[in-house]
Amino acid sequence: MKIFVVGGAGYIGSICTELLLDEGHETAVFDNLTEGHRRAVDARARFIEGDLADREQIQAALSSTHPDAVMHFAASALVGESMRDPSKYFRNNISNGLNLLDAMVATSVGRLVFSSTCAIFGPPERVPIDETAPARPINPYGESKLAFEKILRWYDEIHGMKFVSLRYFNAGGASANFGEDHRLETHLIPKVLKVALEQKPHVEIYGADYETPDGTCIRDYIHVIDLARAHILALGARKSDFYNLGTGGGSSVREAIDACRKVTGRKIDIVEKPRRPGDPPRLIASSEKIKNELGWRPQLQSLEGIAESAWKWHQKFPQGYGD
Repeated sequence: MKIFVVGGAGYIGSICTELLLDEGHETAVFDNLTEGHRRAVDARARFIEGDLADREQIQAALSSTHPDAVMHFAASALVGESMRDPSKYFRNNISNGLNLLDAMVATSVGRLVFSSTCAIFGPPERVPIDETAPARPINPYGESKLAFEKILRWYDEIHGMKFVSLRYFNAGGASANFGEDHRLETHLIPKVLKVALEQKPHVEIYGADYETPDGTCIRDYIHVIDLARAHILALGARKSDFYNLGTGGGSSVREAIDACRKVTGRKIDIVEKPRRPGDPPRLIASSEKIKNELGWRPQLQSLEGIAESAWKWHQKFPQGYGD
């Protein structure tokens, strides 16, 4: 297939691009490089620098590549920032997403795989979170993703655009070639590994008094390669649908730090800080639906395996992509 990857210079998009190419798909990457990195784009892919804010740019890119499907990873994705600057999130994640959908309609591209988030649910009534849980986001980031999911339903009904929306929490790990390098790093594992690389003095734990076995929040960590495989499987879905992605188990902040200590063999100091507002004690997603309907079988669920793959990449690229 010909696949058009929007946001393919970012963390998850770059690894999904790599796997698509490994499986023989012809792949083009569209990215404005504000968050992504040019060096994160697989050399086998065609790269088109452009911005979803410009409808003409995206339509021209689709017209020139004639893809069978689009994968959409481009989004603003920091919860805290969304609480300070909601306009950025509604413009980028909804308005710019509409430019993509309208360009797809204009160029007769009728299939989309959307990188969504379990943040659409808000604090869960029960865990693991399955697709029947009520959607009650508590920040503009989750609200913007939920709004776009609702838009997708109408584009399917009115334009016949088939979509799969994949919702997940914490991607981690790396491939041999591509890894996690955010300009503003908020994710736990790369922050811990920066301490192991002696680039940071310590890692901060926000809240050590939760009602969990070790007092720290429990989160659902999924290997980025398993995540990419789910996106590729979604290309073959027969109908539009929504799927949650997770391990069904979850690990605490302390367990994630201990896994990094074990794989690096380095001393990693921690500093405990007060809870952050709105952090639920447990966030764990169920993947039973996508396992049953699309046959997704994660292969790399070990927390130590996630940390080890990330550590290997960070040792190879201690300054990230360097741009």
